[in-house]
Amino acid sequence: MIQSSKPRKQRRYRFNAPLHQRQHFLNAHLDKQLRARIGRRAIRVSKGDTVKVMAGKQRGKTGKVSSVSLRRGRITISSLTRKNAKGKELPIFIKPSNVYITDLNLEDKVRAARLKAEARSPAPAARPAEGTKTNN
Repeated sequence: MIQSSKPRKQRRYRFNAPLHQRQHFLNAHLDKQLRARIGRRAIRVSKGDTVKVMAGKQRGKTGKVSSVSLRRGRITISSLTRKNAKGKELPIFIKPSNVYITDLNLEDKVRAARLKAEARSPAPAARPAEGTKTNN
């Protein structure tokens, strides 16, 4: 978790974060139907998810996630490519915050079971604000 409010320290934390912490940077929002079904606003992007790009030159395009790079903190989408100077097709890397998930890949049994369990569990009760009195 980023402790400092200083941008310089936040950038340093993200750049130097180990891979097991970088996986938390790869969350993307869900579309409204999935959000209602799952009960969450965002989830980690996984290979095989169908996403729609919300920002940038590729805005409005949809496709399946072909790879997720923890090191770069970016994802590639199968339908989005560009040509280099020699004419070779290269994938375009996109930040997960610039896409939203329209369909989940539930072939991963662990992911499917976790989502199913979270959908069944009730939302946590709201805690009283600091300094307010309770009737206990």
